[in-house]
Amino acid sequence: MAKRCLYFLALSACLLAFLRRAPAQTKASPSPIVLHAARLLDIETGRISSPGEVLVQGERIAEAGSAVTHPAGAQVLDLGDTTLLPGLIDSHVHLFLHPGAEDLQTVQESVPQRTIVATLAARDDLMAGFTAERDMGTEGAGSASTAVRNAIDKGLIPGPRLRVSGNAVDILGGHEDAIGYNPEQRVLPNATYANNPAELVAVIREQIKEGADFIKMYETGEDSFRNGQFSTPYQYTEAELSVAVGEAARVGKRVAVHATGEPGALYAVRAGVASVDHAYQLSDETMRLMHEKQIPAVPTFTIAEYFAEHPSSPEEATWGQMLEFHAQQFREQLAAGVPMAIGSDVGPFPHGTQAREFVLMVKYGMTPLAALQADMINGAKLLGWQGEIGALKPGYFADIVAVPGNPLQDISVVQKVAFVMKGGIIYRK
Repeated sequence: MAKRCLYFLALSACLLAFLRRAPAQTKASPSPIVLHAARLLDIETGRISSPGEVLVQGERIAEAGSAVTHPAGAQVLDLGDTTLLPGLIDSHVHLFLHPGAEDLQTVQESVPQRTIVATLAARDDLMAGFTAERDMGTEGAGSASTAVRNAIDKGLIPGPRLRVSGNAVDILGGHEDAIGYNPEQRVLPNATYANNPAELVAVIREQIKEGADFIKMYETGEDSFRNGQFSTPYQYTEAELSVAVGEAARVGKRVAVHATGEPGALYAVRAGVASVDHAYQLSDETMRLMHEKQIPAVPTFTIAEYFAEHPSSPEEATWGQMLEFHAQQFREQLAAGVPMAIGSDVGPFPHGTQAREFVLMVKYGMTPLAALQADMINGAKLLGWQGEIGALKPGYFADIVAVPGNPLQDISVVQKVAFVMKGGIIYRK
């Protein structure tokens, strides 16, 4: 108990220290700001302007191009040999997780303690250039993500724009249930149970009441990879998923699924989910429907690479083989025209390091421009902010980052963000 108290106090001290280093202002500067850099990327066309400039007025972009108006009294920031980009988007994060045993975090750490961890994670992600994220489940912390999102929106703490789901939804004995513990201890699961259509409707209504922007469901698991063969049981039928999608849609919300393979991925796509996250294995029919319906896959390569390099059990030693299998499937998905969004599954590995996902997407088959477009164009759409983020265009939020060099020539530079602005507020320079 004493050790936990000391840990909690240490986290609190870290939070206070981080907040003291955060920008003092909570609103965009009333004076115009001109950002000047060696280059600017038009994410939609792939055209590089050299030099590149952006005029920021308040929280939005007024002009962008090779040269912009310099109003009287404007603050001009010369960012040197960098490229201006829209803020990065991570479509699959877990702010309430940190490296270590995920199940034990739920058992050993209180929700207040985990909320402090989440605020620190949000700041780390923002400082790494991620100005918008989708939190794919608090892993047992319930609706605490609503509080973190609201505090960021009010300018109380630094962090990305957030779309949050609260607890993920799972079946009894499913992928995120507390399995392997003494049943008499009644260890809580990392997700919320819903075992039939009526329970799904009730859980979705409760989560929306608690502030969820979307619903996250586990559709497959536990995964198995043996002798080069991948398999994963489905959790919800197509009819059950359709009930969930319909109930969320009733109030303008969507459902995203953890779906690593078949037939669960096909059931989810037929039901009309917003995204298929992980997507290790997709059938030809699933890929055809995802292309037709423009439902993106979110491959989450970085988490697979991390587990392959940091196995915590003999079973996890197969992650290296799984990663290669996933990469081969990814190339088939690209060839089939499956749209992609970038999500890292950060949390089990350190927050603020997830730009590695761009490098892996390129390594396994995408061009640097295609990866950036998947992140910013598809990511903005997936988060429901299309037309407001994901491009450096007049009227869009001034969510802007600068990276050294040219990301179209070396995508790894997105791991070295040198400047971060969100909503006209400078967080890093």
